[in-house]
Amino acid sequence: MQVILLQDVNKLGKKGEVVKVNDGYARNFILPKKLGLEATDKNLKELAVQKAEEEKRQKEIYDEAKALGEELEKKVVKLEIKGGEGGKTFGSVTAKEISAGLKEQYGYEIDKKKLLVSEPIKTAGSFKVGVKLHPKVSVDLTVKVELI
Repeated sequence: MQVILLQDVNKLGKKGEVVKVNDGYARNFILPKKLGLEATDKNLKELAVQKAEEEKRQKEIYDEAKALGEELEKKVVKLEIKGGEGGKTFGSVTAKEISAGLKEQYGYEIDKKKLLVSEPIKTAGSFKVGVKLHPKVSVDLTVKVELI
């Protein structure tokens, strides 16, 4: 019997896949636990429609991330931090502070976990910080640190 999986099933397949299983396994395990549906023509057509809608939604998310990335590359986030002699700062600039600066200065809400700060920023100057907006979209954001 062929079954369309509604959830990921360990050692069988992922959600949305059509898999062939024994009749007893399907009747006694997969169908009663709502892990899958029988692969009828109607259900296969519904699956195709769902997959098309999901692809369209993923494309829209990708396009939005790409557009946001192009805007972010043009922006410069200016942060002020207390510092001493020689351009050294007291403490460091973190992803949390950069995220707050983006929201305050431009209104973009970017989660601090999406900011890729390779090493703590402990001096004044301009720095490039990676921003991962989507698995396929990563951009560099310019952060300018000034001493107070």
